[in-house]
Amino acid sequence: MAVDLESLSEATSGAVGSLLSTTILYPLDTCKTRYQAEVRARGQQKYRNLSDVLWEAISTGKVLSLYQGLGTKILQSVISQFVYFYGYSYFKRLYLEKSGLKKIGTKANLIIAAAAGACTAIVTQPLDTASSRMQTSAFGKSKGLWNSWTEGTWSDAFDGLSISLLLTSNPAIQYTVFDQLKHRLLKSKQVKADDNSPALALSAFSAFVLGAVSKSIATVLTYPAIRCKVMIQAADSDDEKTKEAMPKSKSSKTISSVIHAIWKREGALGFFKGLQAQILKTVLSSALLLMIKEKISTTTWVLILAVRRYLFLTRGRVKAA
Repeated sequence: MAVDLESLSEATSGAVGSLLSTTILYPLDTCKTRYQAEVRARGQQKYRNLSDVLWEAISTGKVLSLYQGLGTKILQSVISQFVYFYGYSYFKRLYLEKSGLKKIGTKANLIIAAAAGACTAIVTQPLDTASSRMQTSAFGKSKGLWNSWTEGTWSDAFDGLSISLLLTSNPAIQYTVFDQLKHRLLKSKQVKADDNSPALALSAFSAFVLGAVSKSIATVLTYPAIRCKVMIQAADSDDEKTKEAMPKSKSSKTISSVIHAIWKREGALGFFKGLQAQILKTVLSSALLLMIKEKISTTTWVLILAVRRYLFLTRGRVKAA
C-alpha cells in the first residue's frame, strides 16, 4: 500500500506545530484545566480567577508543578495532531478524487473534519484522560502515566470519550472556518495556489489571525461540553467541600451527574465558567500551531521528497549490486 506523501507532510507539520505550541503554553493549560474542574461548594470556591491557580503554585513554592503531566500532554497532542491532519488531508484528497470536483464544499468539509476528529479521539482518549488527571491532581502529587492508567479499570482510561466524540465538531468547525477564510484571503490577493499543494502562500501573521478567529468561534459554540469533559476526567479532589459538590463516586461521574452538579451549584452560567481562559489558551495554542504548520509545511514536503528519493536510489543500488 502506497503512502500518501502529501497527507504525511500535512500530518508531520501539524505534529511539530502541536509539540511547540503545547510546550510553550502548558502552564496556562494547567491553570485553565484546574480552574474548569472546580465546582462551587456551599457558595464558596477556591479559585475565583484563573490567576488564583498561578498564585497558589507560586505561594506554595511549586511553580514547576504547573508542568506536571507535560510529557503525557505532549505525547497526546503530537499523536492527536498527526492522526487528525493525516486523516483530514487523506479524506479530503479521497473525496476530491472520487467526486471529480476541484474544490470541496463547506458541508463536505465539515463531515470530513468530523470523521478525522472521531478517529483522533478514539486513538488518543487514554492519553487525554491521563493528562487531565495529572493536571488536576494536587500540586506535587501527580501520578505518572502508567500509574494513572493502572489505578482504575481499562474503561476508566476512556472517561469522557462520548463527549470527545461530540467535540469532534470543535476542530471540524475550526478547520472549516480556517480553510474558508484562507481561501478567501488568498483569492482576494489573487495568489495562485493549487488546492492539492501542501505549500500555501499565507504569511505567519495571517495564519495566526485566521487561526485565532476560527478557534474562537469553535470554542464558544462547544464550551459547555468542554467543561463537562474536564470535570469527568479530573482527578478526585482532596478538598472535602469539593468532594461534596461533585458526584459521590468515580463510577457516577457521568455526563448527566456532572450536568446536574454544575446546574445545582452554579446555575446556567456555570456551564460557561472558564470560557475566557479556554479561549485564551486554545486560541493562542491553535493560532501558534497553524502558524508554525503553515511556515514549515513547505520544508517538510521538501524533506519528505528528499527522503523518498534517497530511499529510491538506495534500493536501486542494492538491486544493481
